[in-house]
Amino acid sequence: MIFLERRRLIIWLLKAYFKKWRRTIFLSFLGGLVIFFILKFGVNYFIPLIPFTHNQTVGLTGAYTTDNLPPVILDKLSSGLTKIDSNQNAQPDIAKSWEIKNGGKTYIFHLKDNVYFNDGSRLTSSDINYNFIDVTVSRPNSDTIVFNLKNKYAPFLVTVSEPVFKNGFIGTGTYKVQSINLNGNFVESISLISVKSGGEEITYQFYPTEESLKTAFMLGEISQVYALKNLNFNKKDMTQFPNVSYRKRIDYSQLVTVFYNVNDSYLSDKRLRDALSYAVPDSFTQGLRNYGPFNPNSWVAKNGLSTYSHDMEHARLLIQDSLSASQSARFILTLKTLPQYMGVAGILKSQWEKLGIKVQIIPVQGLPTDFQAFLGEFNVPQDPDQYVLWHSTQQDNISNYKNLRIDKLLEDGRQTTDINQRISIYEDFQKYLLDDPPATFLYFPYVYDITRK
Repeated sequence: MIFLERRRLIIWLLKAYFKKWRRTIFLSFLGGLVIFFILKFGVNYFIPLIPFTHNQTVGLTGAYTTDNLPPVILDKLSSGLTKIDSNQNAQPDIAKSWEIKNGGKTYIFHLKDNVYFNDGSRLTSSDINYNFIDVTVSRPNSDTIVFNLKNKYAPFLVTVSEPVFKNGFIGTGTYKVQSINLNGNFVESISLISVKSGGEEITYQFYPTEESLKTAFMLGEISQVYALKNLNFNKKDMTQFPNVSYRKRIDYSQLVTVFYNVNDSYLSDKRLRDALSYAVPDSFTQGLRNYGPFNPNSWVAKNGLSTYSHDMEHARLLIQDSLSASQSARFILTLKTLPQYMGVAGILKSQWEKLGIKVQIIPVQGLPTDFQAFLGEFNVPQDPDQYVLWHSTQQDNISNYKNLRIDKLLEDGRQTTDINQRISIYEDFQKYLLDDPPATFLYFPYVYDITRK
């Protein structure tokens, strides 16, 4: 009896609840059906419209400050008045055109009228603020900027390819800076966010050595490695690890080179330096063989140049002419090398010892103040002007090289704006530099970009 009474009470309560909330229940049921069909049939349409964030973490080696970030980052953040193409020619970028007047001392740039910073403001001539020495700047209007140089300087069009920023890192590029982490004056990491592709983020993390960079990649701290020169990790090839892909390319920004101290009592003899050059192999597994000082794709490079292609017989004849029997017996060539080139140093030692020269390899951590031969690299400028490397007055002329003909060609090359005249000047420069070599040019290194799939 009590059970029946309870049952009637529950039924009555349910009827009363449904009567009061039947409208809400009906609408909720109908809404649920709508959501069900949207999820079932509309998922393929709506999901691509959702702005998912794609994050990448890229590792690089090197110590950088906010004033000298690598091009791979700067190129994403902004543009310069000009840009340099693959043949090292200056092309319009922020500037749509330019004029060179006053015998090469005045450069007038006309800006594009549709360039905007990432904060939405339009770029004008007042935003171009390169900090040049011995250059005066005038701005006749918002779309024109004029640079008056104290002296002629033909590489100026390359110089103004440096990216333009305002108020720190506000640029004109496809990315903007989201955050920067510093350790003292040095950048530990910098995060960029896309201004166009729905929030794509790239974080660049810097490491002091390639070994620490590789370790970070294997531990999963980073998803990509940029410009790795050596693929060995714990005696294994990184490309053989599962879920790893890679891209091999040539780094044309650095040229691995043996520099000779031409003030050395032995290496002052051109014939000995020639002999060492002729004994060098015609190929290196570490990079693209290059016999001259220029990028082979440059408009100034001489096609087919092979002045010092491998010729051991000729090298032996030159050694006999340069060293007497007594000198050869006591001559020991000391080759100082950066640690990353120890393998290459071993190859050179093997070749040079075939000429009867004893070779001692000494690893060094940086540019030595005193050396006979030094195996390192130099940064190849985008313009063929190499005045600071080989002119006898320059501090960076580490070979102590002095050749008055070379000095004159270098001076003329940076003061001549006519492209055909410059080609002729730098062909002569390369010819006479290789005829009296202060260095043996080896190769442009292969580098690898590694990505975890």
